[in-house]
Amino acid sequence: MAAAADGPPTQRARRLPLAWLGVVPFFAFALLFLVAPTFYLVVGAFQNPAGAFTLDNIAGLFQSQILSAYWISIRISLASAALGALLGFFLAYAIVHGGLPSWIRSSVVTFSGVASNFAGIPLAFAFLATLGRIGLVTWLLNEAFGLNIYRLGFNLLSFWGLTITYLYFQIPLMVLIITPALDGLKREWREASSILGASNWQYWRLVALPVLFPSLMGCFLLLFANAFGAIATAYALTGSSLNIVPILLYAQIRGDVLYNPNLGYALAFGMIVITGCSNLLYIWLRARAERWLR
Repeated sequence: MAAAADGPPTQRARRLPLAWLGVVPFFAFALLFLVAPTFYLVVGAFQNPAGAFTLDNIAGLFQSQILSAYWISIRISLASAALGALLGFFLAYAIVHGGLPSWIRSSVVTFSGVASNFAGIPLAFAFLATLGRIGLVTWLLNEAFGLNIYRLGFNLLSFWGLTITYLYFQIPLMVLIITPALDGLKREWREASSILGASNWQYWRLVALPVLFPSLMGCFLLLFANAFGAIATAYALTGSSLNIVPILLYAQIRGDVLYNPNLGYALAFGMIVITGCSNLLYIWLRARAERWLR
């Protein structure tokens, strides 16, 4: 008894830290609205209406109409991502290193946080009221300068019309994610390059841009994935007049004519593969870029 009393006390069972309770809603939300639907779509892509395994849905992705939809979606995503990245970078550079008053930066960042999440039917209506055939800007250009943009070939319900609409949330998103990288450019690097006789162009070509390159490419990939998966804005703006993957997917799952849910699941599976590869490359490039922010 004495030996037992003199021995080491029994270790208490380790309790789960209460801090984990704070992330339970996040994991529950991700499981219910991200992981479970994705798993359901992937499984449905390899099933027929009776629930048996089949590869017919994957083979159906190689139809000319579906390949054309993927190609148009990729082109729109590339165009909006490239323009959004370019314009967003120059806007972010102006508010970070342009010597502008501090209140301009706070105003632009605040607006970018709102505009990057403004999409869907409200955004489509805003552009129809602005650049539609009887939109405000269209009317002003015609009345003030005699310029009818629709007679010149512009059409809001087209490839470039949808690309311009996507820029409304692509540019602010670029500002939000590239601003920390621009803040990470140390003043000492510019001073050292000046001391060594480098011009401003040489500093950007040999120092700043190589440092920012992983961040820029990561931002471009994130913008591409953001545009590729957008459906509400495209459907509200163009309806079925533009053959892109999200609209074709909606027609296969909910439509009356093209109703084929399992083919729709295969379309969604293809979108998951494309956006998943983009996001994985973005995560890898972001990890490389963060080395310069430490």
